[in-house]
Amino acid sequence: MIEVQDIHKSFGTLEVLKGVHLEVARGEIVSIIGKSGAGKTTLLQIIGTLDRPTSGKVIIDGQDVFSLNDKQLAAFRNKHIGFIFQFHQLLPEFTALENVCMPAMIARESETDYKPRAESLLKDLGLGERMSHKPNELSGGEKQRVAAARALMMSPDIILADEPTGSLDEKNKKELSELLLQLRKDYGQTILLVTHDKELAAIADRVIEIKDGVIE
Repeated sequence: MIEVQDIHKSFGTLEVLKGVHLEVARGEIVSIIGKSGAGKTTLLQIIGTLDRPTSGKVIIDGQDVFSLNDKQLAAFRNKHIGFIFQFHQLLPEFTALENVCMPAMIARESETDYKPRAESLLKDLGLGERMSHKPNELSGGEKQRVAAARALMMSPDIILADEPTGSLDEKNKKELSELLLQLRKDYGQTILLVTHDKELAAIADRVIEIKDGVIE
């Protein structure tokens, strides 16, 4: 499903990734751990096509993603990859429902197509009564579930989660761990997690560690 081939990434004279190789099977959950500065988030951003590597390839479902131009890459990302971030990245001026609809709006889908889908996702995630609430009216756990619904909006093949429990209390951390497992069960997504949370990492089928820019 995902093939990472000899990825190098430098920022000026600083080489952050030093030849990373990784394969992830369809439907697999993989946790990426390592100390701060090891290159975990940089790798996730490259796999998610948010950043281009200095050299190397990322192949997703047979597509060499960095052979695409920027416009093609943005369309590929919107269709195939969903993101869950540590601080939710919800737009504060929009409701939960409107935030979830954003990927479909970017893709210029018809509202009659995407709105029922967004409503269904929020109901599935236990937020049926919170659709009209804005982010500042939601708890941390609710915000993260809205972010999960947004990540699922385009039925992506891959979910990438960057420190998704980093801003949550213990109760909400447990709920998010259960949610990620449920997403894989219900929707069949391939999930990559970058985390310092040992309990979250442990839900994965496989845990890999990045140390000094390479996978141990």
